[in-house]
Amino acid sequence: QVQLVESGGGLVQAGGSLRLSCTASGSFFSINTGDWYRQAPGKQRELVGTITSGGTTNYADSVKGRFTISFDNLKNTVYLQMDSLKPEDTAVYYCNCQINRVTGLRGYWGQGTQVTVSS
Repeated sequence: QVQLVESGGGLVQAGGSLRLSCTASGSFFSINTGDWYRQAPGKQRELVGTITSGGTTNYADSVKGRFTISFDNLKNTVYLQMDSLKPEDTAVYYCNCQINRVTGLRGYWGQGTQVTVSS
């Protein structure tokens, strides 16, 4: 059984920063990719960014230059550093990781963490 636990959300003023963490636990070999999504009220879930085990990252245009995804292999944790936050970044943020298990590659979701940016 594999679980992803997120932490780090909260309330911040516009221009501020937050760092989200997504830690995998359970029985598995490695994390293959780590994605961050977000879903604002009344909107569809959107991809914020992705990191591969090799460290390659890609970001949505709306967050490029402000958000940074990183990966700590030893801690089995994917991070989302969010700087210069804007009110439109307010959403529930979810991580999704493709994890290598003895039965093969499978995707898992975190529980979501609320980020609220006040103007």
